[in-house]
Amino acid sequence: MFFVPPSKLPGRALAGMAIACFAAVGAALVAQHQFGVKPCPWCVLQRAVFLLIGALTLVGWVVQRQRSLRQGVVVLVLVLCAAGLTAAVFQHEVAAQTASCAMGLADKIVTALGLEDLWPSVFMITANCSEAAAYTLLGLPYEVWSGLLFAALGALGLVVLTKR
Repeated sequence: MFFVPPSKLPGRALAGMAIACFAAVGAALVAQHQFGVKPCPWCVLQRAVFLLIGALTLVGWVVQRQRSLRQGVVVLVLVLCAAGLTAAVFQHEVAAQTASCAMGLADKIVTALGLEDLWPSVFMITANCSEAAAYTLLGLPYEVWSGLLFAALGALGLVVLTKR
């Protein structure tokens, strides 16, 4: 029998996913606090999902040698990626087209979790969805960038899930 060394891909991918998530939230905070890009409820909810994915991928990185634990973490990450992608698509296709998204699903979730009180500089909702739709980065709305990152994280998560 040949000895096959364990792949380094899962650990590196999980670390990269965590960095990407935290960098995305960091970029959103720079855009907000330095350039006046105000977040709507869906933006804030996506920030929370990115932070959760980042934390979970760090946990997965720590337990990467224990395949069953790592896979459990990655499955949770995939569920959060799907939720984040759904939020980004809903924000772009539905919420951005309405005059106000106050007290919608995202607003209720953020309020129920007490995120604005927990960390106001990160989770304070300061715009409605139609206002937030006006902000773009390199010609694309922020929620499109967010959705693309959720999709990429999900694809990478699927790769990690299949690696031994």
